[in-house]
Amino acid sequence: MAERDLIEDCVHCGFCLPHCPTYQSWGEEMDSPRGRIDLMRGLRDGKIQMTPTVASHFDKCLGCLACMTACPSGVKYDVLIEETRAKVEHTHPRSARERLFRGMVFALFPRPGRLRVIGAFLLLYARTGLQWLVRRTGLLRLLPASLQQMEALTPEIGWGDLVRRLPERVPAAGPARARVGVVAGCVQRVFFPGVNDATLRVLAAEGCEVLVPRGQGCCGALSMHSGRDEESLRYARGLIERFERTPVDAIIINSAGCGSHLKDYGRLFRNDPVWAERARAFSAKVKDVHEFLVALGPPRAKRHPIAARVTYHDACHLAHGQRIRSQPRTLLRGIPGLVVSDVPDGEQCCGSAGTYNLFQPESADEVGERKVAAVLRTRPELLASANPGCTLHIQRLLKARGVALPAAHPVEVLDASIRGVGLPIGEPDHGRVAPPAAPPPAASARG
Repeated sequence: MAERDLIEDCVHCGFCLPHCPTYQSWGEEMDSPRGRIDLMRGLRDGKIQMTPTVASHFDKCLGCLACMTACPSGVKYDVLIEETRAKVEHTHPRSARERLFRGMVFALFPRPGRLRVIGAFLLLYARTGLQWLVRRTGLLRLLPASLQQMEALTPEIGWGDLVRRLPERVPAAGPARARVGVVAGCVQRVFFPGVNDATLRVLAAEGCEVLVPRGQGCCGALSMHSGRDEESLRYARGLIERFERTPVDAIIINSAGCGSHLKDYGRLFRNDPVWAERARAFSAKVKDVHEFLVALGPPRAKRHPIAARVTYHDACHLAHGQRIRSQPRTLLRGIPGLVVSDVPDGEQCCGSAGTYNLFQPESADEVGERKVAAVLRTRPELLASANPGCTLHIQRLLKARGVALPAAHPVEVLDASIRGVGLPIGEPDHGRVAPPAAPPPAASARG
């Protein structure tokens, strides 16, 4: 069996241990990659059962893939944890509260239309002063930790964000160098519409005719990473069909987690006689926006200076999943006046990890606090990150410290340089590195 071969690739060397965020947090073998692989082996061989304790060790894994970068044996941990999480969802009975919360998350986050409705309520919640009142009175502490986390992650949005729609076509500036399609995303489309706008403008400025197929749904990344494999594949089929109707040279994605998943469609459908070739053809065209722009060749659009200190955060599924590290830095460092720094110990996850910060809030905060402290050591005026979840999570933890640090996607910084407009930059109060003002959720991440 292919699964057995993948499990046996692990030689138990331990090189993964210092790179695993949960092992770094707790120092427990079963919360390390090799420990989890031992559990997978025990399940496969029938020596252990899928008990709540065993399932919890898989739930606590961020799926950040840092272990894959560190592994000298090339263990495909991403495939192993993905398949194992599907087994957890199919065989492990969760509590009624867990089922309700998870059902709510996956009924909302992969559906942009529903997210817009929720966004309207969130906007009213903030604008009417109700949010201030709820937070001021401490009513949030009466909610479960997962709901506290969801409320705290609420992004700042405006009415214009909720009604904004992407154009179906943006012509190339000058002679066309390529014809590309853009994946609009779900959370990115609704809560970070400026990233998509910037992506379209930059691609057009660099000589690309840009198409945005109508009717796009979710790519399935969040579902697959949480073990909801059948739901994820259903979303994937829908997205493939949409892009099959729009012939393009490349399919551009600007969200790290989604990009890693899109490039894996060929493997996911490899045994499906109807979809295998279609999925392979789709994945072969997928390019991360940084990857594509650097490969496109010398820049066509002029870069105007931006005098600022930017710290670039490596999103895990970009750095570890897609092995894309140099390209975002190349684009940022090509902007005159921009000083680009790296996050110390940048290989470590920020704690967002898709839906991890919703399902494992205390662990996510523990991991995230290390990231925030590392970011602040670089004394940035702006944080650049290529994944919406990372941006939301890091910003929340910064605000809990009383630190206001603007954040932007690298393509937004590049867009500002091309258009010659300013960025919302400003040095935060780096002296405040105390623990978060709000108390952590009462539930134990290791319970």
